[in-house]
Amino acid sequence: MSPHGPVRVHADTALLAKAAATGLIQRVADAQAEFDVAHIVLTGGRNGNALLHELSLTPTLGAIDFDRLHVWWGDERFLPAGHPDRNETQAREALLDTIPVPPELVHPMPAGDGPDGDDVEAAAARYAAELAAAAPEGALVPTFTLAMFGVGPDTHVASLFPGFAATEETGRTVVAVREAPKPPPTRITLTFPAIRAAHEVWLLAAGEDKADAVAAARASTDPTRTPAAGAYGTGATLWLLDRAAAARLPEH
Repeated sequence: MSPHGPVRVHADTALLAKAAATGLIQRVADAQAEFDVAHIVLTGGRNGNALLHELSLTPTLGAIDFDRLHVWWGDERFLPAGHPDRNETQAREALLDTIPVPPELVHPMPAGDGPDGDDVEAAAARYAAELAAAAPEGALVPTFTLAMFGVGPDTHVASLFPGFAATEETGRTVVAVREAPKPPPTRITLTFPAIRAAHEVWLLAAGEDKADAVAAARASTDPTRTPAAGAYGTGATLWLLDRAAAARLPEH
């Protein structure tokens, strides 16, 4: 399947977040109607957090049954629980602490002071086991209704960075990343086999600093060099951009 799904260009980051919030609510409500439960994968970063904040303000958020919504993460900074730079901490502040989602349905990646201590490989394996426990028979991860990923200026998604061994992983669903090119250097990330189990994948990018990355990823077929090119869903892949991030796309 090609990662080069349709592009939706919005005038600015605020409108992008509003459109994404509305779309997410619809996707989750539809999945709950059809499959009873929904599983979503959150992304960190400025666009992911803006989306979550916008969700908290959206009147139709009540269309989601939070008792039937599982929340997962695409990657995490391996820092102590509650650290302000953790994606989990930011997501809780932006949305999760304001909605009645049962704690047992929120699945944060392990923290650096968790049961595995500073053993990030063991922590990654722990999260892989948690995913497998929630997966259908014969699968390693749940069938994610929607998985969202920000696109970095170097085309990274989650903590899959260009040239890193994690981009070539074909067996494990979660791996540790050391010496990442952006701080903090130690992380946990979903791999492409896990990402590609999602029914729908959204790639979010905003700002002039993302324009080259967006153009490169959409022109690429090599996810080891341009990881965003390797993030796609079984049913749909959607690129959600603002005008600045779309500026170097030929069709825009």
